[in-house]
Amino acid sequence: MDEPQQPDQPDEKSIGELLQQLVENGRAYADAEIGYYRTLFRSKLRDARAMLWMGAVAMALALAAAVALVVGLVLTLAPIVGPGFATLIVVSVFLAIAGLLGWLAWTHVKRIFKEKP
Repeated sequence: MDEPQQPDQPDEKSIGELLQQLVENGRAYADAEIGYYRTLFRSKLRDARAMLWMGAVAMALALAAAVALVVGLVLTLAPIVGPGFATLIVVSVFLAIAGLLGWLAWTHVKRIFKEKP
Protein backbone atom coordinates (compact mmCIF):
# COMPACT_ATOMS: atom_id res chain seq x y z
CA MET A 1 0.00 0.00 0.00
CA ASP A 2 0.93 3.53 -0.46
CA GLU A 3 2.25 5.44 2.44
CA PRO A 4 0.19 8.46 3.48
CA GLN A 5 1.72 11.67 2.20
CA GLN A 6 2.86 14.14 4.73
CA PRO A 7 1.73 17.71 4.30
CA ASP A 8 4.40 19.94 2.85
CA GLN A 9 6.25 21.92 5.43
CA PRO A 10 6.57 25.61 4.58
CA ASP A 11 10.10 26.71 3.91
CA GLU A 12 11.55 28.19 6.99
CA LYS A 13 13.50 31.32 6.04
CA SER A 14 15.61 33.31 8.38
CA ILE A 15 14.85 36.91 9.26
CA GLY A 16 17.89 38.00 7.26
CA GLU A 17 16.68 36.22 4.13
CA LEU A 18 13.21 37.68 4.53
CA LEU A 19 14.63 41.19 4.96
CA GLN A 20 16.86 40.70 1.92
CA GLN A 21 13.83 39.58 -0.10
CA LEU A 22 11.86 42.60 1.17
CA VAL A 23 14.64 44.97 0.10
CA GLU A 24 14.86 43.32 -3.34
CA ASN A 25 11.10 43.54 -3.79
CA GLY A 26 11.16 47.18 -2.67
CA ARG A 27 13.89 47.98 -5.17
CA ALA A 28 12.01 46.22 -7.96
CA TYR A 29 8.87 48.17 -7.07
CA ALA A 30 10.78 51.46 -6.96
CA ASP A 31 12.41 50.70 -10.33
CA ALA A 32 9.01 49.92 -11.83
CA GLU A 33 7.55 53.17 -10.44
CA ILE A 34 10.51 55.18 -11.73
CA GLY A 35 10.11 53.57 -15.15
CA TYR A 36 6.40 54.38 -15.16
CA TYR A 37 6.92 58.03 -14.25
CA ARG A 38 9.80 58.35 -16.71
CA THR A 39 7.53 57.05 -19.48
CA LEU A 40 4.71 59.32 -18.34
CA PHE A 41 7.08 62.31 -18.31
CA ARG A 42 8.30 61.56 -21.83
CA SER A 43 4.74 61.30 -23.07
CA LYS A 44 3.82 64.62 -21.46
CA LEU A 45 6.98 66.19 -22.88
CA ARG A 46 6.02 65.09 -26.41
CA ASP A 47 2.57 66.57 -25.91
CA ALA A 48 4.09 69.82 -24.61
CA ARG A 49 6.43 70.09 -27.60
CA ALA A 50 3.55 69.58 -30.02
CA MET A 51 1.45 72.13 -28.15
CA LEU A 52 4.27 74.68 -28.21
CA TRP A 53 4.98 74.55 -31.93
CA MET A 54 1.29 74.46 -32.85
CA GLY A 55 0.64 77.34 -30.49
CA ALA A 56 3.53 79.33 -31.98
CA VAL A 57 2.20 78.84 -35.51
CA ALA A 58 -1.32 79.77 -34.36
CA MET A 59 0.01 82.93 -32.68
CA ALA A 60 1.96 83.91 -35.81
CA LEU A 61 -1.15 83.47 -37.95
CA ALA A 62 -3.27 85.42 -35.46
CA LEU A 63 -0.68 88.21 -35.46
CA ALA A 64 -0.74 88.33 -39.26
CA ALA A 65 -4.54 88.54 -39.16
CA ALA A 66 -4.37 91.33 -36.58
CA VAL A 67 -1.96 93.31 -38.76
CA ALA A 68 -4.28 92.83 -41.73
CA LEU A 69 -7.20 94.02 -39.60
CA VAL A 70 -5.34 97.15 -38.50
CA VAL A 71 -4.29 97.97 -42.05
CA GLY A 72 -7.83 97.37 -43.25
CA LEU A 73 -9.27 99.64 -40.56
CA VAL A 74 -6.83 102.41 -41.40
CA LEU A 75 -7.63 102.10 -45.12
CA THR A 76 -11.36 102.08 -44.36
CA LEU A 77 -11.19 105.21 -42.16
CA ALA A 78 -8.71 107.11 -44.37
CA PRO A 79 -11.27 108.46 -46.87
CA ILE A 80 -13.51 109.63 -44.01
CA VAL A 81 -11.03 111.36 -41.66
CA GLY A 82 -7.76 111.29 -43.59
CA PRO A 83 -4.84 108.87 -43.31
CA GLY A 84 -3.21 110.55 -40.30
CA PHE A 85 -6.32 110.65 -38.14
CA ALA A 86 -7.31 107.15 -39.26
CA THR A 87 -3.96 105.83 -38.09
CA LEU A 88 -4.25 107.75 -34.80
CA ILE A 89 -7.77 106.43 -34.15
CA VAL A 90 -6.91 102.80 -34.90
CA VAL A 91 -3.66 102.86 -32.90
CA SER A 92 -5.39 104.55 -29.94
CA VAL A 93 -8.21 102.00 -29.86
CA PHE A 94 -5.84 99.06 -30.14
CA LEU A 95 -3.52 100.46 -27.44
CA ALA A 96 -6.51 100.95 -25.14
CA ILE A 97 -7.61 97.35 -25.68
CA ALA A 98 -4.05 96.11 -25.16
CA GLY A 99 -3.75 98.17 -21.98
CA LEU A 100 -7.01 96.78 -20.61
CA LEU A 101 -6.04 93.19 -21.39
CA GLY A 102 -2.57 93.73 -19.92
CA TRP A 103 -4.05 95.13 -16.72
CA LEU A 104 -6.45 92.19 -16.44
CA ALA A 105 -3.58 89.74 -17.02
CA TRP A 106 -1.53 91.49 -14.32
CA THR A 107 -4.38 91.14 -11.81
CA HIS A 108 -4.46 87.41 -12.53
CA VAL A 109 -0.69 87.14 -12.08
CA LYS A 110 -0.96 88.88 -8.72
CA ARG A 111 -3.80 86.57 -7.72
CA ILE A 112 -1.79 83.49 -8.67
CA PHE A 113 1.20 84.46 -6.57
CA LYS A 114 -0.80 85.96 -3.69
CA GLU A 115 -3.10 83.07 -2.79
CA LYS A 116 -1.78 80.14 -0.85
CA PRO A 117 -3.21 76.69 -1.42
